[in-house]
Amino acid sequence: MIEICFATNNPNKLKEISLQLEGKFKVVSLSDIGCHEDIPEEQPTIEGNSKQKAAYIWDNYKVNCFADDTGLEVEALNGEPGVLSARYAGPQKDSNDNIDLLLENLKGKSERNAQFKTVITLVIDGTYHQFEGIAKGEIIEERTGDQGFGYDPIFKPNGYEKTFAQISLEEKNSISHRGKAVKKLVEFLSSL
Repeated sequence: MIEICFATNNPNKLKEISLQLEGKFKVVSLSDIGCHEDIPEEQPTIEGNSKQKAAYIWDNYKVNCFADDTGLEVEALNGEPGVLSARYAGPQKDSNDNIDLLLENLKGKSERNAQFKTVITLVIDGTYHQFEGIAKGEIIEERTGDQGFGYDPIFKPNGYEKTFAQISLEEKNSISHRGKAVKKLVEFLSSL
């Protein structure tokens, strides 16, 4: 079984992705490879941050790995919060603060189309590959549901009457931005 490090400290992301790679690959965490420092995320794009995180692990630990970066892009806010999604309301990276600020910035706006975008960068033996997943939907006016994390309670995907925070993890993985990017990652890894 191929062992691969997922460059994240987010237990929710680790759980989501491990579920999708189950039985095919052994996913190890940053702490499993002895990485306890904060990985830099200083790029102006989602693609750039994803690559920077994967490159950091490869350059410093020489471990095959993948890293993701995700952003919520809201049309009426010119793509905000985008690459700053996790830090939208400040460096404390608090999901509730981020949701509060987003809802405040959308007050009075009828146009609420948005998309989640995930880019995964995979490094295998020093060669880089990127995979993108997009989930289109809209931002609802108040939190609904208690599953998921981040902006899930206010994001209703197209074709659904429920938010990401109201559907099961399995169902979310089948339609989400991260699920789509991971599917491309798994297909690629399976072809090696």
